[in-house]
Amino acid sequence: MPNQRAAKKDLRKNVKRKKINNSIKANTKKLVKDIIKNIESKEIKAKVGINSAIQAIDKMVKKGIIKANTASRQKSKLQKKANKSK
Repeated sequence: MPNQRAAKKDLRKNVKRKKINNSIKANTKKLVKDIIKNIESKEIKAKVGINSAIQAIDKMVKKGIIKANTASRQKSKLQKKANKSK
């Protein structure tokens, strides 16, 4: 447990940020899973969904939740699945 006042405040901020970041990650993962399911079932909505998933992944990179290489890998994986289903 931190002793200094600033360290205590940092701890509070970190806990709050972690909660927000984890919820954003979870929502994005759910979105990607749903899109993959749509791609595999060959629904028309999949193309629109891919764009929204890519936007969500890019937002996570911009906010610093995930690293750029991780985002590139996830987007590439998604695109490959989409191209394979055509």
